[in-house]
Amino acid sequence: MKALRLGTRGSQLALWQARTAAALVEQAGGPPCEIVVIKTSGDRLQEAPLSEIGGKRLFVKEIEDALLRGDVDFAVHSCKDMPAVLPGGLAIGAVLAREDPRDVVVLPAGGAPPASVEDLVAALGPAARIGTSSVRRMAELVRLFPAATFAPIRGNLDTRLRKLDAGDYDALVLAAAGMRRLGFTDRISFTLPFDACVPAPGQGAITIELRADDARTREAVVAIDHPLTARAVEAERALVAALGGGCQTPVGAVAVPDGAELDLRAVVVSLDGRQAVRARGRAPLGEAAALGVRLAQRLVAEGANEILDEVRRVQAGD
Repeated sequence: MKALRLGTRGSQLALWQARTAAALVEQAGGPPCEIVVIKTSGDRLQEAPLSEIGGKRLFVKEIEDALLRGDVDFAVHSCKDMPAVLPGGLAIGAVLAREDPRDVVVLPAGGAPPASVEDLVAALGPAARIGTSSVRRMAELVRLFPAATFAPIRGNLDTRLRKLDAGDYDALVLAAAGMRRLGFTDRISFTLPFDACVPAPGQGAITIELRADDARTREAVVAIDHPLTARAVEAERALVAALGGGCQTPVGAVAVPDGAELDLRAVVVSLDGRQAVRARGRAPLGEAAALGVRLAQRLVAEGANEILDEVRRVQAGD
């Protein structure tokens, strides 16, 4: 069988995701996969905060361009990096089984793990230096740490951990999924519950993107689709699309399958953490997108648009 060309970034986590997807395709009886590493704008601009250079869209743009040109047959992304509305001609072909979607706090090596949110706040103190490049995480966590300094941190996971252990930060806030997938589970100090920090839409999920008219590739990847994760991601992405939100806006959303239903919770938070609107709802798995739209409408009714408009004004420098 002719090999399928799989486009991916070259980071540690991106390569883990690509190799995992390639192995699953081949195990399911599909064609062999050739991994093609594509350097994105987000990779080239390693020192700049994401909110200043265009957000996480910069991690997928060049890969999507390669898909559209036919240079690769499919791409593997962290779902949370993907725009809510895909470019014309592209589609999601499959979503892999989700890892833990929650955010985690990582403390310097050797520290005792906190047992609760209250213990975490006490351990870090009022003026902690917290490393995160996520606008959403900053907006959600400033409520817990009102005097903290939130400093951007990027690069491969081992680089971030070295900076933490060297004393550049008092704590990092990262995705549990990346920590677990790369073998750093033992460095997780505390897992933030949904009540404290609602994850980014799509966090913990791996998405396969392909050309909408490529039947051969679709047939190969549909065999590795995880329907429950796909429905959860569908609800989360529908909510973001209905809000008009991008990847660098303070919107959290997570859908958890519960029997034949999805339990979706979402939050929109102002940059200073002082305003937050929340919504939660359930629907059958087959109504995932409608659930996302319905919760977005509830958030808007509670003032989400005003919060997001202000965020966009600040990010645009107005």
